[in-house]
Amino acid sequence: MSNKTNQQWGGRFNEPTDAFVARFTASVEFDQRMYRQDIQGSVAHATMLTEAGVLTEEERDAIIQGLSEIQQDIEAGRFEWSIALEDVHMNIEAALTAKIGITGKKLHTGRSRNDQVATDIRLYVRDEIDLILSEITRLQEGLLMLAEQEADTIMPGFTHLQTAQPVTFGHHLLAWFEMLSRDYERFVDTRKRVNIMPLGAAALAGTTYPIQREITCKLLGFDAPAENSLDAVSDRDFAIEFCAASSVLMMHMTRMSEELVLWTSAQFNFINLPDRFCTGSSIMPQKKNPDVPELVRGKSGRVYGHLMSLLTLMKSQPLAYNKDNQEDKEPLFDAIDTVKGCLRAFADMVPALESRKENMREAALRGFSTATDLADYLVRKGMPFRDAHEVVGKSVAYGIESGKDLGEMSLEELQQFSDTIGADVFEVLTLEGSVSARNHIGGTAPSQVRAAVARGKSRLQQRV
Repeated sequence: MSNKTNQQWGGRFNEPTDAFVARFTASVEFDQRMYRQDIQGSVAHATMLTEAGVLTEEERDAIIQGLSEIQQDIEAGRFEWSIALEDVHMNIEAALTAKIGITGKKLHTGRSRNDQVATDIRLYVRDEIDLILSEITRLQEGLLMLAEQEADTIMPGFTHLQTAQPVTFGHHLLAWFEMLSRDYERFVDTRKRVNIMPLGAAALAGTTYPIQREITCKLLGFDAPAENSLDAVSDRDFAIEFCAASSVLMMHMTRMSEELVLWTSAQFNFINLPDRFCTGSSIMPQKKNPDVPELVRGKSGRVYGHLMSLLTLMKSQPLAYNKDNQEDKEPLFDAIDTVKGCLRAFADMVPALESRKENMREAALRGFSTATDLADYLVRKGMPFRDAHEVVGKSVAYGIESGKDLGEMSLEELQQFSDTIGADVFEVLTLEGSVSARNHIGGTAPSQVRAAVARGKSRLQQRV
């Protein structure tokens, strides 16, 4: 980076900015990633100024051509960024003026860096939300594919991390799918509030030039121009909301991660993660560590922290723009990068999971997972539920003492607790009978899992 003197606003000053202060206040090292959005906004602004009669068509064409060449230079790695020019906006404007002369200085007519940066950030976040939405969908597609394959695979369902009732692995995966569906909706909803255009608010009060904001609004794909110029340049609610939606998403991914870490352990041994998503130990040659889910679990803290950072940043700020707001970008950008990285890792990894069906089934046979089915059986025979609950509780106590699961007991052993129990009880005490009995929408029956997968596929197709 060079240290050119910033001539864009220096007329009022009698001495140059201290070198340390220039570096301390500059944002170009991190906001240069918005160069496409900055150029996109400038092209729209120049087009609007021409329609408003502020620029000639020749001036507009020179500006657009110059900006196009600057973008090519940036993407080819030929562009020289200057800390002294502070930010992405000043760097591009200075390069444009150097390229096309005085006409480049006319581009900033009717706007301020305040509404320019607010517009750039919204354009950038909008683009990144679209990428995040596509990655959520890709992860959900993988979950649906795996859930369909595992619709008949029986595993223990847990409450309090204790064996509760048998479920199917496919049903469990579809719970993850639903969590991500809510995340998708949150980002879609956030995008609506992102997609409001600040451009035209200028520094804080609007501009005296005859701008036509509806033109730039349409050219940039915004839903509407911001209604109030003070709010337009100072609002960062959309960034906070983005980080809030990201935090909920990351919370969901930590829950998935924790289960994957548990399931890959020797104590559970429910699934196998392909080697390409794991690492080994430098000292223990037998180790295969589930680093991807562990790291995703850990990265949630970064995103939660960025949410708190932005909330604190905006706390008590007076209207309108303040230099504090420069601190919005690094947490926002890192939250974006973190979320995209985690989603990509999971979208690549989840379809490659391999279930260890026999281990899952064996675990479901332990822990009296069909106890509720026995209680439901007794209720269907006419016994009040509370009485049935007591009968089953005594049966379980006997099972613990004798080392037998309910399905392993003889009819005579079961009947010592209630003569209501008949030979047909074993139909509900099997794992297959238990899961198949939950044959309703949202239930764990294999037929319902397959139906839910079909509905899920339809929901994803409607997004296109």
